[in-house]
Amino acid sequence: MTHILHRQINAVLPVAAGGQGIELFDREGKAYIDASGGAAVSCLGHGHPDVIAALKAQADRLAYAHTSFLTNEPAEQLADRLVAGAPQGISHVYFVSGGSEANEAALKMARQYFVEKGEPQRRNIIARRQSYHGNTLGTLATGGNAWRRAPFGPLLIDTHHIDPCYAYRHQAPGESEEAYGLRAAQALEDKILELGPETVMAFVAEPVVGATAGAVPAAAGYFRRIREICDRHGVLLLLDEVMCGMGRTGTMHACEQDGVAPDLMTVAKGLGGGYQPIGAVLLGRHIFDAFAGGSGLFQHGHTYICHPMACAAALSVQEVIERDGLLANVRAMGAHLRGRLDACFGNHAHVGDIRGRGLFLGLELVEDRSSKEPFDPARKVHARVKKEAMARGLMVYPAGGTIDGARGDHVLLAPPFILDAAGADAIVERLGEAVDAAVR
Repeated sequence: MTHILHRQINAVLPVAAGGQGIELFDREGKAYIDASGGAAVSCLGHGHPDVIAALKAQADRLAYAHTSFLTNEPAEQLADRLVAGAPQGISHVYFVSGGSEANEAALKMARQYFVEKGEPQRRNIIARRQSYHGNTLGTLATGGNAWRRAPFGPLLIDTHHIDPCYAYRHQAPGESEEAYGLRAAQALEDKILELGPETVMAFVAEPVVGATAGAVPAAAGYFRRIREICDRHGVLLLLDEVMCGMGRTGTMHACEQDGVAPDLMTVAKGLGGGYQPIGAVLLGRHIFDAFAGGSGLFQHGHTYICHPMACAAALSVQEVIERDGLLANVRAMGAHLRGRLDACFGNHAHVGDIRGRGLFLGLELVEDRSSKEPFDPARKVHARVKKEAMARGLMVYPAGGTIDGARGDHVLLAPPFILDAAGADAIVERLGEAVDAAVR
């Protein structure tokens, strides 16, 4: 019997007892390759000695100090490091305990920015269908996943959604990637004009869509056009890199590969690698200056912002990534893993699309490859894949509702940055067996 309210009430879960490298071990001694990093979290894998040593040293010095009284060295050092490597224009960092908190704070920053500027009529948020930005009420309202939103609809603020940039489902036959990207981006301007540009405060998007769509990157040119539209209408661009950021796609920030810089950016999972709960909002100088020159405060806060233990862990994680050249390994092993996936699934009758960047890759599963017809949702193919993978000692991150919140299945892969070729090969071998067993 458990007294925990688990995600699935009647699930019987193995008990995690340890971890080393890319593997986790349950209490019975069974090993699992963590091919999804949990939920794209464990970028350094498990049991990394440098991070553990940093946590022990910080615990000896200082575990907690409330930020209304004191700042702390790990938070200051981590902020310096993040700003030094941030996209152009980013000047400050706000530390929280996870991705939902980061996106909630960023939405409030966007609103307060316009209040400070004397434009309180700017209240509308535009995001994309099949996006995921968190499970707090503000972020749930912003996210575009119908299944997650449905029970809580009466509690959600009004937000507005456009189609995602999702080439596999929305690119027209004969349409070039660039033409599709520009067409998809135009939906933002159409929505801004429909609402009235003077009422829109932010456009929110994941550069590579994660949990709800399965590692969907934007088409070439899409985000450059989005940036132009936001600038033309004075709308803030808020990029959610909670899942796809902090090196996951092969560059420190996913938006680097799209050639754009945001006004606000959120990070979390790969920031601390799971060694402590931490997230952050990176904000542009113009936003900081509006607060500093206006009310002099950000009207928000949580008990554990800038937590010394969390910041010490994240600082160590980021130092290891740089010292060990792990972004280069993400690119190299991402290419190797993608090649193995193409070889295994490229002609698979029930794999419609293989996509992603770096070590952030997804497979979209279909009933019929030629027509792209999805499986009947009642079959819960994604859940079957997870079960079959676990039986084979493999942890992946499948989900359903890929297409519209109800139909579609995908599998997300986000293994640790320390992955080697042998580990990648084992992931594909076990996943191939799991998919075949699930669709039989």
